[in-house]
Amino acid sequence: MLTGQYDHSLDGKNRLFIPAKLRQNVRKFIITSGLEGCLFVYTPDNWKKITERLRALPLTKADARKFMRTFLSGASECDVDDQGRILIPKNLCSYANIRKEAIVVGVLDRIEIWSKSNWERYRKEAENKFVEVAEKLVDLGI
Repeated sequence: MLTGQYDHSLDGKNRLFIPAKLRQNVRKFIITSGLEGCLFVYTPDNWKKITERLRALPLTKADARKFMRTFLSGASECDVDDQGRILIPKNLCSYANIRKEAIVVGVLDRIEIWSKSNWERYRKEAENKFVEVAEKLVDLGI
């Protein structure tokens, strides 16, 4: 299970350190456009599960096609180097507004990478609605 928040910076070649706790001996990840302006990072096994679910979406639904195109067109395999870094493609840095400072977050089965400014804005909004959201989740049996 992936959890925790870590502050790191991109180097001059767009490489970002992924903490060992989140890497868990994985040597390759798939990185793609995430939601709310972040990047999603999956292990190959979790990526396979996601793509299997995507295959089940109806091709006749415009929203399903839009989501798949956006989600999959940005996807890129990235190897973990000997220093624990991954190379983030320029198009994904641009998508997530990551210039230098980044926040790396473990979210159960994936890693999210945020620009520091996007994360601070998102976190503040989420914290303000935390109790309200928690009450709704209780209604769902969570």
